[in-house]
This record gives sequence, C-alpha cells and structure tokens, in this order.
Amino acid sequence: MLQSFTNRRNFKDLSEAEVLALAISSEEDDARIYATYAHELRDEYPSTAAVFDEMALEENEHRKMLIDAFTTRFGDVIPLIRREHVAGYYNRSPVWLVQNLGLERIREEAQKMERDAQNFYLTAASRSSDPATRKLLGDLAEAEGQHEQSAARMSVDLESEEGDAEKATAHRQFVLTWVQPGLAGLMDGSVSTLAPIFATAFATQDPKTTLLVGLAASIGAGISMGFTEAAHDDGVISGRGAPWKRGLASGIMTTLGGLGHALPYLIADFWTATFIAFFVVFVELWAIAWIQNRYMETSFGKAIFQVVLGGGLVLAVGILIGGG
Repeated sequence: MLQSFTNRRNFKDLSEAEVLALAISSEEDDARIYATYAHELRDEYPSTAAVFDEMALEENEHRKMLIDAFTTRFGDVIPLIRREHVAGYYNRSPVWLVQNLGLERIREEAQKMERDAQNFYLTAASRSSDPATRKLLGDLAEAEGQHEQSAARMSVDLESEEGDAEKATAHRQFVLTWVQPGLAGLMDGSVSTLAPIFATAFATQDPKTTLLVGLAASIGAGISMGFTEAAHDDGVISGRGAPWKRGLASGIMTTLGGLGHALPYLIADFWTATFIAFFVVFVELWAIAWIQNRYMETSFGKAIFQVVLGGGLVLAVGILIGGG
C-alpha cells in the first residue's frame, strides 16, 4: 500500500482507512513529543511540564478513539502510514531538539503542532463519507484547538508568580550558557589583542603585517578560549549548560573581539586604517560595558571603569612598545 519515501503518496489520494491510520500514528507521535517535553522541563519548569503531561494524556485518548473508529469500520489490521509517507503533510521537529530550544520556543512549537493537527482534522472531516467518522474528526479538530489554547496559556502563565520564576530561571540559564562565556571571550579578544596588534602597527607602520598579526592573534585566541571554556567545566554540577555551547560562544566572541580592530588594516593607508581601528576599539569597549550592565547586573560606572580604563591602558602599552 505504501510507496517509498522518495515517491510519497499525496494526501488527496489516501483512502478513508489510510487517513484514519495516519491520524492514529500522528496522535501517537504527538503524545510522545509532549511526554518528552514534559520530562525535559520537569525539574526547572514544573508548571509547564504539567501542561505537557496533560496534553500527552489527551493525545493518547484521541489515539484510542481513532483506533476504535478504525476497527469498527475497517477491521483490526491498521496499516502503517506515517507523516513522512505523505507528500505535503505537516512535519514535526525532531524531539531531541528540545534540548536546544528555549522555554518560549518550545511553547511556540507546541502551538504550531496543535494548529497543524486542527487543520488536518478539519480537512479529513470534510472528505469523510461516514457521518460518525466525520463527527469524530470534527470533535478532534475542536479538541486540538483547545490544546492550542493550552499552549498559548503557558505563555500567559509567564505573568504569574510561578511563571515569573520559570522565566527568571530561563534567563539565568541563558546568561550562564551564552552571555557569560561570550562576554569573557569578547573581553579577552578585544583587550588582550590590543597590545600585539597596535605594537605591530606602530613598529612597522605596515598594514599588511599588522593584519596578519591581528588575524593570527584573534583566531588563535578564539581557538584557545573556546577549547578552554569547553574543557574546564562539563556543566553538570555548575549548571552552566552544555560545554560545546559555552565553548562556541567563547571562541566565536574572542575571535570577533580581535578581528574588530584587525580588519581595518585591510586598508592600504596606515593612518586611515589606524584611526578606524581606534574607533572600533572604542565601540568594542563600550559594547562590553553595556553587556556587563545589561546582563551581568554590573553598574554602568563600574563596567566603564573596568573595561574602558583597562582596555585603554592595554592599548597605550601596545602603542608605547611599538612606537618606541
């Protein structure tokens, strides 16, 4: 009955038995997805996990209702037909992506899942020739619409006291996993490369040589910082998130921090390139101060003192050594 994945059936060509079989497998898949979401979120977001538990149970009830309807009309042998066998049928994101999705993104995915399911049941009901089946599919469309409201309610619940706590936890995890290592990398890349880049610039007054030194310093520092961040903490005890995420954030931001004032030396005129590099340094240091103030709860005055003054001193060292 089924053709290969590369030669999938069109939905309009499915028989009523195949449509019901497709609905059964889809409900089973959705129940597993919701159960997985609940499992992954239970420790940190218990109220959201409880909603997903409820939705998983309801999807299983829908599956049982569909099986009863199928066996009543077509017998006990339910054909194996899944989403991937039908051209144009809606897809689901792989369940393992839940580990890479933020809390609000998961809620948005759940809303999309329910909208897709509701549209499917409405279309299937319109094609059914059996009154009882048409009624069942219509009722399931209405139920999926209510599920979509449940998924939307999870976003509304963010305004509650419990929701505020979940939102604060999600924000803290974002800061620990991405902002903190990224900020450390940006600071290292922006500040530590100032001395070698500007020392080379003023010692040689050769944009090409300065660019090569800047590229080497920036990329080398990025690789070093990335591996160091990923290797020194597996995140299990500290709760800072996956090592590869933190290593990626630190390595990329370190490289970008150094490249910011190295790339101006693509310009052949030394003094033009140098003045542009000075401006980029100014922007980088103020950006670091803003990020510290915005995400790390550091007062803006303290952030400016630590970053801008410190960066200025390193820059001065590089110029003095190179110019001497």
